[in-house]
Amino acid sequence: MSAESIRGPASYFPSIEKKYGRPISEWQQLVRSRLPAKHMELVAMLKTDHGLGHGHANAIVAHVLAEQKA
Repeated sequence: MSAESIRGPASYFPSIEKKYGRPISEWQQLVRSRLPAKHMELVAMLKTDHGLGHGHANAIVAHVLAEQKA
């Protein structure tokens, strides 16, 4: 899949992995382990406990929650 075809929250994943040095699957599992917390509670946890920026944290949480609904 080319980078041009990736849209939505997943478009942030390459830069998240590069900046924080952990695979997206680890971040996603961390969020899943905190469910059923609310979206902004999960974003705050990633920002406060793990130092992610707001956009990166929001992208991970949005993607995990969208998977849960599917």
